[in-house]
Amino acid sequence: AMATSPSLALIYPIADGLGVPVTDPALAAHLDSIDPLAPFREQFHIPLKQDVRGETPTAPALEGDSVYLCGNSLGLQPKKLRAYVGEELDKWAKVGVQGHFSGTRPWLTIDDPLLKPFAKLVGAEEAEIAVMETLSANIHTMMVPFFRPTATRYKLIIEKGAFPSDRYIASSQAHHHELPADAVVEIAPREGEGYLRTEDIVQVIEAEGDAVALVLFPGLQYQTGQAFDIRAITKAAHSVGAYAGFDLAHAVGNMKLNLHEDGPDFACWCTYKYLNSGPGNIGGLFVHSRHHTAELPRTGAWWGHDLKTRFLMTDPFRPIPGAYGFRHSNPCVLSCVALLASLDLFEAATFDSLLEKQKSLTGYLEVLLDARLSSKVKILTPRTFADRGSQLSVEFLTDVDMGQMEHLLADKGVVVDVRGHIIRVAPTPLYNSYSDVYAFVEVLEAVTREW
Repeated sequence: AMATSPSLALIYPIADGLGVPVTDPALAAHLDSIDPLAPFREQFHIPLKQDVRGETPTAPALEGDSVYLCGNSLGLQPKKLRAYVGEELDKWAKVGVQGHFSGTRPWLTIDDPLLKPFAKLVGAEEAEIAVMETLSANIHTMMVPFFRPTATRYKLIIEKGAFPSDRYIASSQAHHHELPADAVVEIAPREGEGYLRTEDIVQVIEAEGDAVALVLFPGLQYQTGQAFDIRAITKAAHSVGAYAGFDLAHAVGNMKLNLHEDGPDFACWCTYKYLNSGPGNIGGLFVHSRHHTAELPRTGAWWGHDLKTRFLMTDPFRPIPGAYGFRHSNPCVLSCVALLASLDLFEAATFDSLLEKQKSLTGYLEVLLDARLSSKVKILTPRTFADRGSQLSVEFLTDVDMGQMEHLLADKGVVVDVRGHIIRVAPTPLYNSYSDVYAFVEVLEAVTREW
């Protein structure tokens, strides 16, 4: 795998051109100097080293920005977010209820400006998207139309390593429908392999056949960083007469998505990881246009009701065609404008440019880890760009006290996500630099010297 690694092919020629080894900090400085997206870092609040060191930092105090590589867990705050939220607080203070119809962003349609940027980000039509509630609530909402088990078609297929929330959703749905014990089918990687092969996923779906009601997969695996083939999984589900749905928590804003063309029936996502909208903020929903005229069962509520007759309060429920027909309540205005502040930056940077930088940023991280720490760590994430996003998951080859590891890294001003025996490192192209990557590997090497 090493000889053919796309990262090697991308990074080594640049180092050769400079006449330096790939481990030389001059390479990071050069990559930063030619990075067209570098100015976007200025648009974010980067936590300071001293502020992320925990309760009992060692002396002396540290200067400068932290090395924040945790955007896969919580994205950083855009500087203009406070002004966007402040504008709506001011409007509420000044005009109260009239804010629903006045100002540059009337609250009645506060989610409308989010549709266009989302349509681009997930590769969908605007009518296929709703911005509402939160991730797990949205997946449960989608279970009403898309998980309707019968006596013979009742199985729900997930991956064995699924994010706990997706497993809880699957098991609680099985319990709610009083299904047999074999209703939830979990697909695991082959013995000795770190991630799932697409052909194995397809094979399980085909083997379960017309017993399958729904296949629910992530777009990107939260632990290994593997990107799944949405189109192939959807095709397999549809070929046995099942629906396909996706949890895009780690995929949205992080990998190329073409939901309309790839054809899943639904998808849901959160917006506080790569989309930087703030902790616990509002989620998103995709419902494929093929379902827009169908009389699907749903948890109908007033904000999904036809706008012209919504306030008559007498009509039978008439859903708005499209994803908007699945909305329940008016979305939180402050949440929506916080999200808009971040999506404006995505629009300005363009997603294609971010994906280009993502390759060289993760490629540089991969090459440095191989060159400096290959005796200590193993990269679990696929080495092909098409099969991953910004996250590289790193596993220690020796027994390491991971709690102490996280503490030691934080004490040096490095923020990464430690889960069990794995460090998840996610240099994100909007605000991370190549120097961040260099600094991380430098610190990781220093703290692992004694192990």
